[in-house]
Amino acid sequence: MIDPDDLAREFAAVFGRAPRLYRAPGRVNLIGEHTDYNDGFVLPLALDRSTWVAAAPRADGQLVVCSREYGETATIDVDDLGVDSGVGPGADTRVRPCWSDYVRGVATILNRRSADMLIASDVPIGAGLSSSAALEVACGLALADLSGTSMDLDLLAMACQRAEHEFAGTRCGIMDQMIACYGRAGHALLLDTRSLSRTYVPLPASVRVVVCNTMVAHRLAFAEYNARRLDCEAGVAALAKRPAPAGLGPGTPPIRALRDATPDDLQAVKRDIPDRVWRRCRHVMTENDRVVRAAAALASDDCAVVGALMAASHASLRDDYEVSCAELDAMVSIVSSLDGVFGARMTGGGFGGSVVALVDASAATERFQHTIRERYASQTGLRPDVWVCAAGDGAAAWSAVGA
Repeated sequence: MIDPDDLAREFAAVFGRAPRLYRAPGRVNLIGEHTDYNDGFVLPLALDRSTWVAAAPRADGQLVVCSREYGETATIDVDDLGVDSGVGPGADTRVRPCWSDYVRGVATILNRRSADMLIASDVPIGAGLSSSAALEVACGLALADLSGTSMDLDLLAMACQRAEHEFAGTRCGIMDQMIACYGRAGHALLLDTRSLSRTYVPLPASVRVVVCNTMVAHRLAFAEYNARRLDCEAGVAALAKRPAPAGLGPGTPPIRALRDATPDDLQAVKRDIPDRVWRRCRHVMTENDRVVRAAAALASDDCAVVGALMAASHASLRDDYEVSCAELDAMVSIVSSLDGVFGARMTGGGFGGSVVALVDASAATERFQHTIRERYASQTGLRPDVWVCAAGDGAAAWSAVGA
């Protein structure tokens, strides 16, 4: 875990003055994968692991950013932001972005650009736990605050999403940035990603959320994520051309996203689109339904239903959306076979990363975690990171001791 006071002292040693501190959490998504860029529903919770930024203003027009994890320092001239950066709308999205691209993007979008920053994080990178959004939101919060601006969290989340689109090349939805801003301890968040309406769902005291990092991040994940979005857009285009059913007339709301269509609508265009696109759309439609049902079941403390929906979600992600991999499938199988587990599924964009499980509190022991590690290592040769997580709070400024 990051000690903010140690981070403040480290900043002072590097930059010669005291910083202000900011943090934003990673997230784990209980259910609702690849629905947020389709205007759908998601049910994430903020992790009790965060990205921290120690920062202080400077007046020379430069953004100097040090990363503890990467052991690197990036010096960015604000006059060159967004120019010949190697990223942006025309970037090669087959190439993973550099960590500093996220910072550069947020600074450009917010037009708040001059500061010294030291970044540290205990959100695992490449684990499907939204380390990028935690970085974006923490840096955005810092830059806004250092400029003396109180920023609306919806606007901050949207600015960070735009930075990821334009400077990192990932056409992500809004879920990660919203939960980084709006997480609440002890709660999951049912988010409508079209309206941004939020409903907090308490996590029952009788269960624990267990995260299992497969320690795999396949190189194809970055490009394939954007490819899935293009498939969904192709499906929406076909659905939007379909004439309104008889009796509905010209006032029928248009299909602007997959959430606007019904399974019957999708079946009607099956011959007009590739089977691959049809299956992508089927996943999103069924996943939206699973999210709404899971939120209601969780609120009613019906964890058996939540677990069954999580299992169905993983099967859909594996078979229809095709974003799972052998390591994720192995981890889901191992975890699901253990006593006390209600359900398990991959979480995040896919092709590696983490599995999330809903587990009876009495079963979520050190021995339980050890069993997962040993069985997964036996099957794959990899030692996974397994931990019981708590739902944490969203982004905030922080006061160091003596600050």
